[in-house]
Amino acid sequence: MNPALSPSRAADFKQCPLLYRFRTIDKLEGPPSPAAARGTLVHAVLEHLFDLPAQERTPEAALALVEPRWQALVEERPELATMIEDDEQLTEQGWYAAAGALVEQWFTLEDPTRLEPAARELYVEAEVEGLTLRGYVDRLDVAPDGAMRVVDYKTGRSPSELFEAKALFQMKFYALVLWRIHGTIPALLQLVYLGNGEVVRYSPDERDLRGVERNVRAIWDAVANAARTGDWRPRTSKLCDWCDFKDLCPAWGGTPPPLPERAGLLALDPARSGEVVPADD
Repeated sequence: MNPALSPSRAADFKQCPLLYRFRTIDKLEGPPSPAAARGTLVHAVLEHLFDLPAQERTPEAALALVEPRWQALVEERPELATMIEDDEQLTEQGWYAAAGALVEQWFTLEDPTRLEPAARELYVEAEVEGLTLRGYVDRLDVAPDGAMRVVDYKTGRSPSELFEAKALFQMKFYALVLWRIHGTIPALLQLVYLGNGEVVRYSPDERDLRGVERNVRAIWDAVANAARTGDWRPRTSKLCDWCDFKDLCPAWGGTPPPLPERAGLLALDPARSGEVVPADD
């Protein structure tokens, strides 16, 4: 099979090779995150709202979707129920209210009665110089003239410059894949931050996306080199303060688990390096 890379795994390696190892080889997961679970819920609500006729896409209709969408998510992934059960300060109604507030914020930024997405939670995949790139696009809008707008919902606040580059890298990654699929560069990349009601827009050009293509190829070459040598040394930065695996990192006095057998092959396994999850926020 061709090697594969997702924007999440590419971003992991760019941030820290050891983080890539933990997530891709060791398959470690951080502690359950209420913020991530709430993000998954809000994504589901905004996706399914477009199942309704345009005139019925009201804030009230969206809020009415919050509880049933959560129940559907819990049925698929029972571990999500612990988000409420394990937090003594969080009630079920408080959980729905917090998600509902983010949904209501969205209506101040976009008008769904005037939108007819070409696709929602769209799986995209393309081969770039023998490397398969894949991911999920939250929403793809296509204008009558064929111009594409790639929309990504973020349930947090708009980032500082420290995090902005990571978010734009993900969007440019999607733009590169869509360019390879359709032969047309998306006209607009749009990040919708529901945490503080900001919208970040960026118009990529061919130079941008060729740069992303070179960057992605360089990331994969570095991953392959680390797989051969077993050198997954950490790269420290301010982002370490938000890392789920800081206690396992030797840069912070921790000890990683022993490398599994065939670690090099696991690092390059397309199912791992190209792992994608809808609404990965």
